Amino acid sequence: MISRDDIRQSFQAAFPIMLGYVAIGIPCGILSNSIGMNALQVFVMSIVFYSGAGQFMIPNMWIAGAPMASIIASVSLVNTRQMLYSAAFAPVCRTANKLLSFMFAASVTDESYGVNVIKFEEGGWTVARATMVNAFSNSSWTLSNVLGVLVGDAIGIPLAVAAFAMTSIFICLLLDQKMTPSNVVAIVVAFVGVFVCKCVGLSGPAILIGAVCGVVAAMVFATVRGESLHGEADGSREAEVS
Repeated sequence: MISRDDIRQSFQAAFPIMLGYVAIGIPCGILSNSIGMNALQVFVMSIVFYSGAGQFMIPNMWIAGAPMASIIASVSLVNTRQMLYSAAFAPVCRTANKLLSFMFAASVTDESYGVNVIKFEEGGWTVARATMVNAFSNSSWTLSNVLGVLVGDAIGIPLAVAAFAMTSIFICLLLDQKMTPSNVVAIVVAFVGVFVCKCVGLSGPAILIGAVCGVVAAMVFATVRGESLHGEADGSREAEVS
């Protein structure tokens, strides 16, 4: 059973994400409206296709005259990172209800992933609470997109500002992370990977490639140093257990 405390804690955890989604969801809705999508279409897309980056890419590529096959391939490639997010939560979902685990895995995003990872590490967090974080975030994103369609061009928010709003969410989540040597390596390598990809014209898969490079580099670095990704020396952990 989900208690009021579960709902309250989930809402508190999701609230910063919800505010950020308002800032980027409205411009995304305005952009979608510019290619002829109505409020119902944007609502359905936001519910079944929960990918902010993908929803920004679709109208931009459509306006640029990209063929449908290219749009589908590009958006699919960018969103393959979602599989990594879901797989990372497999251990905490082992004892949870299968349907609940499916709903949780299917609704994970970049921002909710970061928040839920921190909450699970702190302890006392459940898959039900994590799923509600995703649900609250999704609701904010969907409603903001629909609002953007309804206001149309009445609110002239530059898309460059919207893009920085999305970046600012990641910065906030990054500042909440423990700055261990492994995490620093992951951040630096991921940043360099994305930068290099964009410089050579691989803007579509830049995020995916940068993220994978950052994670792999952090894992190798931690293995060489003999510590976990959370900065704890394996030897000291074994000593504590014994």
